[in-house]
This record gives sequence, C-alpha cells and structure tokens, in this order.
Amino acid sequence: MSQGKSTAPSRGPYIAVITNRSTTLVIRGFMLFSIGVFLALVLNLLQVQRNVTLFPPDVISSIFSSAWWVPPCCGTASAIIGLLYPCIDCRLGEPHKFKREWSSVMRCVAVFVGINHASAKVDFANNVQLSLTLAALSIGLWWTFDRSRSGFGLGVVIALLATLSTQLLVYNGVFQYTSPDFLYIRSWLPCIFFAGVITMGNIGRQLALVRITLLY
Repeated sequence: MSQGKSTAPSRGPYIAVITNRSTTLVIRGFMLFSIGVFLALVLNLLQVQRNVTLFPPDVISSIFSSAWWVPPCCGTASAIIGLLYPCIDCRLGEPHKFKREWSSVMRCVAVFVGINHASAKVDFANNVQLSLTLAALSIGLWWTFDRSRSGFGLGVVIALLATLSTQLLVYNGVFQYTSPDFLYIRSWLPCIFFAGVITMGNIGRQLALVRITLLY
C-alpha cells in the first residue's frame, strides 16, 4: 500500500504534462491547418477574381473554383511550418523574441496577402521587374516581422522545395499557369512561397508562446 501511495503522485504529474503537451500540439496543428486552408481560399479568390464589383453573385462559388486538393495541401504545409519554426528555435537555443505580439502577427498576415494580391493585380513592365519587386517585398516582410537567421534559412529552403514540387505538378499536367516564364511556372512564385513560410512561421511561434504562457 505504501508503494502504491508513493508511486501514484510521481507518475501522475508526468503523465499530465505529456498529455498536456500532446493536446496543445494537436490544437496548434489544427489551428495552423485551419488558417492555412482559409488563406488558401482567400488568396485563390484574389488570384481568380479580376475586375469584379462589390459582392458579385458568383463570389462564393469562385472561392472554391480551384482543385479540391489545394486548400488541404496548403493547410497541411501550414501546420508543418508553424510547428517546425518554434521547434527549430528550441533546438538552436535561440528563442525568437522579435515583435512577439498578435498585432504584429496580424500585420504580417496582411502584408503577405498584399504581396500575393500584387502578384495578380498590379501591372508591371515585364516579369523581371515583377519578380524583383516581389523579392524585395518578401525580404522586407522577413526583416520587418522576423529578422532571425533560422527563419530566413527555413524560408529559403521550404520555398525552393515548394517551387520544385509545383514544377513537377505542372510538368505532369496536374495544372498549369496561364503565362509561364520560368520552367513551366511564374518566376515570382518562390517569393510568394517565401513570404508565406515567414507568415506561417510567425503564427506558429506566437501560438507556441501562448502554450508556454499557459504552462507556466
């Protein structure tokens, strides 16, 4: 009986901590997935709808005009990126402390949406000018809301992998771009991917910060 009384308190808190961490991880992953799906639908609307009036009758249907697998893929990628960023920060022993508040995260999301909107709506003289402009805006987004070497490195690596995956999909005829100018895709696509990675990384870091606050 004495052994049972002594072991139960020692195992109870440990199991509770493990359960709490697992639960918060699942919750954060679901939230990141939902945000990724929502942004994919909104950005698809910005890409597809051109020269429309306020609340046109077909605006709701246009949100779902892309292939059904695009939003889930964006949601899954968002969850992975959002969970990976704080994990890398912890592994490197360099917790990210630059502009750690929700207002900054929301501004980062707004800038990312603006960059994506500019790629579809703003007319440039040529594709090179458009690509250079979006590259400068994407790096500016990282400098304004991140400024970490790990964030920049992960952003570049994931953007390159996403671009390669898109090229393979286009090459195999899954979908296509209307005016490809660089190996079956648009040359500015890596800039959009990079900005998206930085944005979801910031959201993931902020959600991880909320978890740490609740635990302590």
